[in-house]
Amino acid sequence: MIKRISNSSHLMVSAFKDHRRAGVIRVISIVKRDELQKLYCLLCHTKTNTSATSPGPGHGAAPQCELSEAKVEIHTDHYHFPYGTSDIFCNSTPSSMEATHVAITADPNTVQSSEYLLIKNKKIAEPFQYDFTVCISNLFGDYNNALQFLQTMEVYKLMGIQRVVIYNTSSGPDVEKVLKYYKKEGMLEVVPWPIDKFLNPSRGWQPDKDPGDLHYYGQTTTLNECIYRYMYQSRYLLLNDIDEIIMPYNTRKIPNLVDFVDDLQKKYPKAGVFRFENRVYPRTVCQCDDGGRFRLLEWESVPGANILQHIYNQPYNGKEYKEYKMIIDPRRVEQTSVHQALETFGAQILVPFDICHVIHITFRKKHVRYQKELYEDRKLWEFETNLIPIFNHALHKSGLLK
Repeated sequence: MIKRISNSSHLMVSAFKDHRRAGVIRVISIVKRDELQKLYCLLCHTKTNTSATSPGPGHGAAPQCELSEAKVEIHTDHYHFPYGTSDIFCNSTPSSMEATHVAITADPNTVQSSEYLLIKNKKIAEPFQYDFTVCISNLFGDYNNALQFLQTMEVYKLMGIQRVVIYNTSSGPDVEKVLKYYKKEGMLEVVPWPIDKFLNPSRGWQPDKDPGDLHYYGQTTTLNECIYRYMYQSRYLLLNDIDEIIMPYNTRKIPNLVDFVDDLQKKYPKAGVFRFENRVYPRTVCQCDDGGRFRLLEWESVPGANILQHIYNQPYNGKEYKEYKMIIDPRRVEQTSVHQALETFGAQILVPFDICHVIHITFRKKHVRYQKELYEDRKLWEFETNLIPIFNHALHKSGLLK
């Protein structure tokens, strides 16, 4: 998926035809911001083996290629790291409209490349295969929070989510079992993301605290890639992290996120992005005095957090940067960052906290001294009757419990 751009320090990730821009080819890329030189597009087409990643020798007929100068747009949210997410645009000409592959190069004398990307989204596909898809930016560091991941997937099923996409750099053995289970079930697509083979990615978003070449293992790159990957596959996308659940609060029924967002869309027909406050539920604070309702002994052998035992959230103090996550119509978004869309074809609407917000069960960087500093939220407990048996079923089916 990730390929080097020849004669440069840059990387290209995936290519898509953007019908909103008169058929321009958009190449999701990662560029070194202080070494940006002129780049060129090599648009090629071949009538054979058009599914191949390289149309060169050994892959069918010799490709017919056309070289043109590229336009580069570096996304504004690069967090001051040396490398940043970018779009490289290749204008389609009458002779290249049927291009099947593209290569980016810094050498204007190039007539052929060993590294090509297949151009996707060649046609607008309707009706959509999915109503609602979740894009999870990336797993890294042998991530092994298996219990929380599995529980989150099952909650999403209850809320009507049909597809989850995860970009995976490295995951632990227990999470690998969960990935395998949901892939086999058909709910999950795992996209390999070997960014650490090309760059030294940061584990955070502040270069002085978490130095590296690229912000948070390329989080913004994967989110943008997911938007275009599912632009004509899903009506809505939720851009989220693996330890987060978006939860509507305006109904006591099991929420259906499709109906919920449809209602928002009716109220705000010009909106392409809905933003929701991200509220931290610290893993260091546990509701363990529940009479054993949610502390099943067999679950204790599975690594990770039990979402039913973390029901206290920490409000923002007014001085902190308030984080948000988004549900989008992907056809109305051009570029996105983590907490807001950067370029859109519609309005961005901030949804009130009491209507819907993100439950983010994680280790809080700021120490929580007193439980009285937190707010209690038992929303997940409303689904107790459904959740415990489906959690147990999935834990056994995935092999996490024998």
